[in-house]
Amino acid sequence: MKQTTLCYIDNGDSYLMLHRVKKENDASHGKWIGVGGKCEADESPDECMLREVKEETGLDITEWHYRGIVTFISDTWPNEYMHLFTATAWRGEPDMSIDDEGTLAWIPKANLMDLNLWEGDRIFLRLLLDSATPFFSLKLVYEHDEMASATLNGKEIK
Repeated sequence: MKQTTLCYIDNGDSYLMLHRVKKENDASHGKWIGVGGKCEADESPDECMLREVKEETGLDITEWHYRGIVTFISDTWPNEYMHLFTATAWRGEPDMSIDDEGTLAWIPKANLMDLNLWEGDRIFLRLLLDSATPFFSLKLVYEHDEMASATLNGKEIK
């Protein structure tokens, strides 16, 4: 199973989000997601997140929190473990034109659910926004591009 990371860079009232619009055969084409990518050999999730954020935004993350793990099961795309992070401090300013996968934008947290998001992303974004949920395990099962089931910390959710 492939290992990936996703980081939501938090400036207080907004997250830095990536609108995936540049690659044609992208499973997330047209969707808004955090910044991240695939783990390389011998790379920890933290190391992967730091590298991917630097590559996609130009930022050097200096404070981050490992917030959860998402198990994606799909009948269309490769299954994966996605390690979720939030970052609250960094050096530099984001280069909004650096990413070859999409366009970066600061999105107010109050507007997140108005974006074109994966259904499962709506679940974990709510968990990331909830300070009472410091860490979680979420399993998302997709049939084609539709979420078939979701399990949070071992309990099925609707």
